[in-house]
Amino acid sequence: MSRRCEITGKGVLSGNNVSHANNKTRRRFLPNLQVTSLLSDILGHEVRMKLSTRGIRTVEHNGGIDSFLLGTPNTKLTLEGKALKRRIEKAKIKREAAAA
Repeated sequence: MSRRCEITGKGVLSGNNVSHANNKTRRRFLPNLQVTSLLSDILGHEVRMKLSTRGIRTVEHNGGIDSFLLGTPNTKLTLEGKALKRRIEKAKIKREAAAA
């Protein structure tokens, strides 16, 4: 699996270690990824995702995974985020049809 946030798309960056003698060696800056379970009210179960800590804070700030994905345009989401958004939209339509 790639080291990439499934919501924000934040991934690995590259740069240099620079010593006191100004020697430069290549290095990788890895994102702070966490495997988290987010409760989806519309789907009715937990969704496990690999998110950066900034992505987790953004989702919680927006009121949960459902409201975050429904309020975010598709152009700003990754493929995994778009797929989950489609699942949530289908479940929401199905739930509203059953309630009516």
